[in-house]
Amino acid sequence: ICLGLLLALPVAATAPEAPDKLIERLSTEILERIKSDTALQAGDPKKLNELVDSTVMPHVDFRRMTALSVGRNWRSATPDQQKQLMAEFRALLIRTYSGALSSVADQKVRMRPLRANPQDTDVIVRSEVLQPRGEPIQLDYRMMKAADGWKIYDVNVLGVWLVETYRTTFASEISRGGIDGLIKSLVDRNKALESRTS
Repeated sequence: ICLGLLLALPVAATAPEAPDKLIERLSTEILERIKSDTALQAGDPKKLNELVDSTVMPHVDFRRMTALSVGRNWRSATPDQQKQLMAEFRALLIRTYSGALSSVADQKVRMRPLRANPQDTDVIVRSEVLQPRGEPIQLDYRMMKAADGWKIYDVNVLGVWLVETYRTTFASEISRGGIDGLIKSLVDRNKALESRTS
C-alpha cells in the first residue's frame, strides 16, 4: 500500500493547474513584475516583449490560434507557409500584448467564476482588469486542455474575440494575394511595429 501511495504522489503533484488558476497566476505575475521594474513601467518595448514571451507565450497554442485565424485557407497552406504564418502571427501577438501592457499602472485582476465541469477540455475563463479610474476591462480567454496543461487559443478584449477579428482581416488579405500575400502583410506589419518601438 505504501509503495502504491509513493508511486501515486508524483502524478498527484503534477496534476495540471486549473485554467482559471493559471490565468490568475499569469496575470498577477505580470502585474507584479511591472510594478517592481522601472523599465517595464516606463514601457520599454524590448523588456515588455521579453516579459510576454517568457510568461504568457508558453501557455498559448499558436498552431490552433493561427489555424483558426487563417480559417479554411489554413489547410491549403504548405507546411512551410504554415510555419511562417505561425512565426509572424506569434511576433504580432507578442507586440500587441506588449503594447497593451505599456499602459499598465495600478491595475488588478479579478477572476469571474469559472462555469465549467471538471471533465471539460474546452473552456472560457473570464476576468476583469480593475483600474484606479474608469470601468473594469473585460478580458476573457478561450482555453483548451492539452497534454502539457491548459493552453490559450483566443482572447476577448472588451467583447471582441481576437481570432474572429484576425479571421476577417486575414481572409481579405488572402483573397487579394493568397497565403504568400498574407505572410508578406504580417511581415510588413511586424517590421512597422518594430521600427515604431526601436
